[in-house]
Amino acid sequence: MPHDTPVLPSWTSETTRVPFWIYKDAAALETEQKRLFEGPVWNYLCLECEIPETGDWRATYLGEMPVVVARDHDGTIAAFENRCAHRGALICLDDGGNAKEFHCIYHAWRYNLRGDLQSIAFQRGVNGKGGMPPDFKMSGHGPRKLRVTTLFGIVFGTLSFDTPDIETFIGPDVLRRLGVAAGGKKLEIIGRCTEVLPNNWKMYAENVRDTYHASLLHLFFATFKLNRLSQGGGTEINEDGSCHVSTTLAPEQEEDRAYDGLRSVDDDFRLNDPSLLDAVDEHGDRVRQQIMSVFPTFVMQRTQNVMAVRHFLPRGPDKTDLHWIFLGYADDTPDLRTRRLRQINLSGPAGYVSLEDGCIGGFVERGAAAARDKTSIVEMGGLGIESQDTRATEAAIRGFWRVWRGLTGI
Repeated sequence: MPHDTPVLPSWTSETTRVPFWIYKDAAALETEQKRLFEGPVWNYLCLECEIPETGDWRATYLGEMPVVVARDHDGTIAAFENRCAHRGALICLDDGGNAKEFHCIYHAWRYNLRGDLQSIAFQRGVNGKGGMPPDFKMSGHGPRKLRVTTLFGIVFGTLSFDTPDIETFIGPDVLRRLGVAAGGKKLEIIGRCTEVLPNNWKMYAENVRDTYHASLLHLFFATFKLNRLSQGGGTEINEDGSCHVSTTLAPEQEEDRAYDGLRSVDDDFRLNDPSLLDAVDEHGDRVRQQIMSVFPTFVMQRTQNVMAVRHFLPRGPDKTDLHWIFLGYADDTPDLRTRRLRQINLSGPAGYVSLEDGCIGGFVERGAAAARDKTSIVEMGGLGIESQDTRATEAAIRGFWRVWRGLTGI
């Protein structure tokens, strides 16, 4: 006798209770694509320094929708769906490059740097036979175009005309923090890599907004006093909850007894090369660790003196691509650049303070495999999404879910 088809429960509770089925449901991913990634949000596309010259382009995604971002002849940046209007093949197959124009390899339909259809092979047939209908107009066909904006050298795009300007979307507090890290100086890429996470993309969105796990999950952080909740800092969240900043300040006192007795502190740990932790306060704000998020999938971090963009993208209900782009400034001194390159070892797939993030989402997926009708508890720091002068809070996670539910209608 066949088993009854399970019926997914509805989400009737507040954002302090997140149902585990929400990470597994393929229908939710389809809804996210249409209402969220293609909806009124600013999706991260690339960095301006990746496409500095005419014809430079990068391939990326809006959720699962492939996108091309290109520098046009007039210096402006255009973005369009990476899909030939003919039969749907990818227009660009590589991650990036430089081109005068684009050609689909399937049937040689040709596009300019803005994604406008320019010509069709054999449009008038061969020897007077075949070809496209006489009334076919190229101007009426082409991939979808995105609205594009830039902020501090970062390129964002949206398919919606309802998306507010990027400054309003991010909010003043998060905008100010992003401006310190990325504004005022030209960014330069000093490293990049991609890791595949064994979990739904929303688990990583929660993880970067989980402002109090770092000193518990990441042994390196607490052991070497880079990130402890007893240090100064706090959590800043914009008005609707979509964007946030979590900040850890350098301790003002050398002694810190708040972590005595916790498993993550062991005085027997030593570094053979202590220069890994040798940081300079280049911005004069005592920031030792900072995570800045822009809904839905953009993160910029500062850890000691290394900066990085994290861009995470869904690859089905239970897999996520996490792209790391490590950054410096174009005017870095040799000493500061060496310091940044050394401190890259703190972050990334094998980073001393981020290694565990690559597997913890998979642990949640496995732990909740038979708990689709159960919920997680998200009450740390209260019930709201307001900014707080502490990182012992889950307010930013609640903010993410409030915006997610508003856009998806789930």
